[in-house]
Amino acid sequence: MRRRTLLTTAAAGAAAVSLAACGSGAPGEKAKDSRAKNRTNVEFWGSVFTTPENAWYKKVVEDFNDAQEDVFVNYQVIPADAWDQKLKAAQAAGNAPDMYIQAGRLDTGARTGLLHPLDDLIDASVFDEITDQAKEISQYQGQWYGFPLLLEPQMTLLWNKDLFEKAGLDPEKPPTTWDEMYDACEKIAPLMKNGQFCVGTAADPGTFGWTTVASQEHVAGHLPISDDWSKADAEDPKYEDLIGFYKTLQENKWMPRQPLGAGNSAQPFGEAKVAMLSQGSWAMSEIAADYPDMVEKTGMAPWVQNDGDLEKSISTIGNMKWLIDAKAKEPEATATFFSWALGGDPEVLKPFFVDTQFTKAPARQKVADAVDADPKSKDAPWSTVVFEDIVPHCVPESQYPVDINEAMGDAIQAGMTGESSAKDALKKANTEIQKVIDREDLAKVRKEMDKK
Repeated sequence: MRRRTLLTTAAAGAAAVSLAACGSGAPGEKAKDSRAKNRTNVEFWGSVFTTPENAWYKKVVEDFNDAQEDVFVNYQVIPADAWDQKLKAAQAAGNAPDMYIQAGRLDTGARTGLLHPLDDLIDASVFDEITDQAKEISQYQGQWYGFPLLLEPQMTLLWNKDLFEKAGLDPEKPPTTWDEMYDACEKIAPLMKNGQFCVGTAADPGTFGWTTVASQEHVAGHLPISDDWSKADAEDPKYEDLIGFYKTLQENKWMPRQPLGAGNSAQPFGEAKVAMLSQGSWAMSEIAADYPDMVEKTGMAPWVQNDGDLEKSISTIGNMKWLIDAKAKEPEATATFFSWALGGDPEVLKPFFVDTQFTKAPARQKVADAVDADPKSKDAPWSTVVFEDIVPHCVPESQYPVDINEAMGDAIQAGMTGESSAKDALKKANTEIQKVIDREDLAKVRKEMDKK
């Protein structure tokens, strides 16, 4: 859940209070709502997202519970920093929720038997409507293990048009290359006050690890592991160039050394602490909801690339999926909620995409058509950027274990801050990646995946 949970523990607690009407106040408790009596109860765990997303989750659960009398969904909000611990503990104790939300790949969970396949629970005709990109991240070895809600680019460029104009830059032309980013920063820097910076990017190795997957592929033409997953391949000198880009931004004090706000959030941009921001497309949704005065002065474009090629591996495509736990007590009843909310009437899903300001791509074509037809789409010019300029040129999130992403994130952070040279940082990453390959027998895993 690291990718998209936006709020701190305190904020998550406040959100849990606002969602109390959906069920009990603590994970694992039986719902106290009178509607739960004499129904099959389904436990649903989610986390804290942007304001409009939180509202949609609350409403869709309420609407489903009101729409029929056989199943009651008990929705629980789990704080982001407690997610991994609580879910693993619940699974180990045999009282995991029936369903939960997950970003990122599901391959490891499916391979290790943590997830319940959906093929026998949901009609095949429903899956036929899902787009090809969404299918790729929701299946494992030909079986469905997740029902996709959305796709969204994990790296875009936001820029403050007013500041660009004051700096003598064209407010309608953001940088597209690393060199153009440096030039823009040089012109913007004199306008920045204490505590303000030209650009905000990831500021921790974990976030660097998953946000830069597409950049790794773009600069080197490959990922830091061989195609057959038998060897680490992180010592390519071109990866040193990627580290050098971030090091240049930091050495010139164009980017902060520490996070300026909540992780994976548009907060620093909304509060004018940065003139440009590297963030997922969800950032525009957050700005529209929480910083409405910034909407007209905010531009969105693909994130800068070393060579300015904005039609090849410009971002990983993030996602959100609903999953059923392998030991779910009520898998069939849970599947009815999946089919109703995600696989049924497009009007159920339409408000999610409209209220998040057209910053996410629906996983079903019927839903996409309904969203595109909404009159409000004309007031969100960035939707064209997301759907036409970015999404078609994204790459899927990596299928290999997240430990490999984290090794690369550690290398970028270490080289960027000067903790070690880029070459030494990548050498260490290469060693760590090879350990993962050997430990998980990834070459065998890759062969099994290719057979399917």
